[in-house]
Amino acid sequence: MYQSPVHFIDGVETAAADGPVIPVVNPATEERLGEVVAAGPAQVAAALQAAERGLQRWRAASPWERARVLRETGRLMREREEELALLLTLEVGKPLAEARAEVAVSAEHFDWCADEARRIYGLSLDGRSEGSRFEVRHEPVGIVLALTAWNFPINLASRKLAMALAAGCAVILRPAEEAPACIAALVRCCHDAGVPAGAVNLLIGSPEAIVTPLMAAPAVRKISFTGSTRVGQLLIRQSADTVKRLTMELGGHAPFIVLDDADVEEAAAVAVQTKFRNAGQVCTSPSRLFVARPVLEAFEHAVTQRTLQLKVGDGRSPGVGMGPLATERQRARSERLVADALAQGARLLCGGRRPPGLECGYFYEPTVLAGVPDTAAILHEEPFAPVMAIVPVADADEAVARANATEAGLASYLFTRSAERSDHVSNALEAGLVGINTAAVATPEGPFGGIKQSGFGREGGEIGVREYLNTKFVHRRGLK
Repeated sequence: MYQSPVHFIDGVETAAADGPVIPVVNPATEERLGEVVAAGPAQVAAALQAAERGLQRWRAASPWERARVLRETGRLMREREEELALLLTLEVGKPLAEARAEVAVSAEHFDWCADEARRIYGLSLDGRSEGSRFEVRHEPVGIVLALTAWNFPINLASRKLAMALAAGCAVILRPAEEAPACIAALVRCCHDAGVPAGAVNLLIGSPEAIVTPLMAAPAVRKISFTGSTRVGQLLIRQSADTVKRLTMELGGHAPFIVLDDADVEEAAAVAVQTKFRNAGQVCTSPSRLFVARPVLEAFEHAVTQRTLQLKVGDGRSPGVGMGPLATERQRARSERLVADALAQGARLLCGGRRPPGLECGYFYEPTVLAGVPDTAAILHEEPFAPVMAIVPVADADEAVARANATEAGLASYLFTRSAERSDHVSNALEAGLVGINTAAVATPEGPFGGIKQSGFGREGGEIGVREYLNTKFVHRRGLK
């Protein structure tokens, strides 16, 4: 059922002859699924050379040909949805329903970018003298190093691949070591759809072996990274010597504001669904819930009742609403943050332990904490955990002040019935994404990204494709 993946270089699956062995573990059972021999200098050099050749082939393709290949990639992903979803569940642990949804939205990225590939418009205008013409052209930036995280491996890789390919770039993709097989299956979809050899290459291995030498390579012109702020800062420093273009999505600490005129049941339903999706391991997950005191008791009751209904277990089992955390490290983090909050006076409404009867796997109960004090670590660290932290506030102004009191600025959410309050709060929130009475802030047609230490640049929509283009100004005169 599970085949250990290999690297993909110059259109060919390529196994490394020797090197460190990376085990791949099922987080629901702690069983070893397989292993990968990590890429070394030979594979990195080969991938870079292949990308240089692939870039010339792919940038020469017409926009209509790029669109055809991108749309075919999306079609193949839908055709192979069950294979991709099962690999995703095996490697990351999320329920199959969530895995299928991830594959579906990932295919939409290719559909959207197929259309955008045909809409990379230039500009032409008269110059300042007779026979003079000004032109603005958009050209592919070149070779892209795409670095993705383990929590949404297919979706994150699809975003980067689809936009880079739409722009005519070549890509060297380095996925997280925890989820290599689902990405290998995605790359096969690209290849089978007609992406030319070398235009997409896959290297699996450590950052030291893959990222460090490619960061130093002048031929790599752009970095697209999704991950922690700490690693993002390191990449920014490493990019300076060769002045690489950067798109950085560096995580978040999303506020979820419920005002006193909100539909409490709707807010609670969205909070539970969004907080415990992928066991809370989502950069846009609501991690600080600021609730107006007049509706605090009703909201706490509603989220607790909904949370208690979630079934925890292996993502392949019917009816499971939340799977395990991806690693033992993530579970230990959850336990530490809950213990710290309780020690400082927070109240435990539900959860707060490893589920009884699940001796194997990195499981932790979906947890709701109320009355979380300002000093609790969970309000200052991005939790990436299935732990809801509720904080009472007096009004919208206090909620905004608390929401903005971190260096994170990715997603934010507001629940209110008032258009005036909606405008006031959404304008005041320091975040790249705002959901008003919804948590749907990541769509292929919308620009996704943060501000402050949540990064810069955007993925998605027309703006996302522009991130992979250079702008050239041409002044023509005296031509017949």
